[in-house]
Amino acid sequence: MSQRPHGFGTAFVLATVVVQFGLGLPQLLAHLHTYPSPWIPCTAFVLLAATISAGWWVIQGRRVPTPVVVGGVTTVGAASIAITATLPDGAFFDGPHWSFGLVGWHLLMLLSDRPVRWSMLALAAHTGFSVVAFLTTADPSRAVWGTGLITVVSVMGFQAALGLAGADHRRRALHLEALAEEQARLATAKAVADELDRGRVARVPEQLGSALPLLAGLADGTLDPGRDDVRRQSAVVAAQLRRLFAEGDESPDPLVHELSACAEIAEKRGLQVSFAVSGAVVPVPLEARRALVQPVVDALAAARARARITVLRTAESVRVAAVCDGNASAQTSSAPSDLVAVEWHSVAEQVWMEARWTA
Repeated sequence: MSQRPHGFGTAFVLATVVVQFGLGLPQLLAHLHTYPSPWIPCTAFVLLAATISAGWWVIQGRRVPTPVVVGGVTTVGAASIAITATLPDGAFFDGPHWSFGLVGWHLLMLLSDRPVRWSMLALAAHTGFSVVAFLTTADPSRAVWGTGLITVVSVMGFQAALGLAGADHRRRALHLEALAEEQARLATAKAVADELDRGRVARVPEQLGSALPLLAGLADGTLDPGRDDVRRQSAVVAAQLRRLFAEGDESPDPLVHELSACAEIAEKRGLQVSFAVSGAVVPVPLEARRALVQPVVDALAAARARARITVLRTAESVRVAAVCDGNASAQTSSAPSDLVAVEWHSVAEQVWMEARWTA
């Protein structure tokens, strides 16, 4: 399934940039003199800014690489811990603690294409650490407690709600995309099936065109079913019609399936047919398959008692050979094909035929 831009992910990237440089940077500069070690929050700010580069994958609608996610979450967590550990007294969830809300946006951005449970766990871990650090400081006043509680609930609650909404939006979008792809696949399959049906219907008159004169001749007595040429013509027409029906079957190996169908017709009139196949399945176009099968049909029609069919396939070509106890009159009378090269040889009472198609 193709990747597409994730609207909420892009919003998380923009929110991260705005909060870091529009809100976090002014607070850092304004309270820099209050930190015991100012270089720590400065370094943390730079590291947090560096993780925004992961937003490039998010905006492109591509999955953020796992090493980038792991490295980004680790960096964000370390920066949050470092800033929280160096806060001046009484500064929790206040101006110097500008990283508290910012870290949540970083986590949502980095985990926007991951299962929602991961972003919720990351937000919970970040909030839990900050609250524990807040509770282990000097005993705060009731007002500080109230301010801290409001900050935690409002900031983390808002971010968690957006994270859940983003996950639901992504799930719905992927579901709709899957439905659209399935509909397109079904429409394509139907169009192909309709085209094949039209082709089969169009070929029926062509196939019946050779069968009708034969049937008419047998019916009015102008053709003698005892003559060799009439029996051969009957065998050819029967095999052609059977091959026509076989073309409409679903088969992983259409060429072998169609050859087997023709061999079955020959076996029904008492012919002993052996079949050998060598090589993996090679996709052969329909017209080329017909050109490969037709000489085999002619050879089987002329065989007296035995025939052997061999299929040899490579990545470059497909060869179909037939050896039977017939004579030179077995050679096909159908029009030659530009797709397939056919050779006929006869020695005494043996006829050898090879049809070769080059990919």
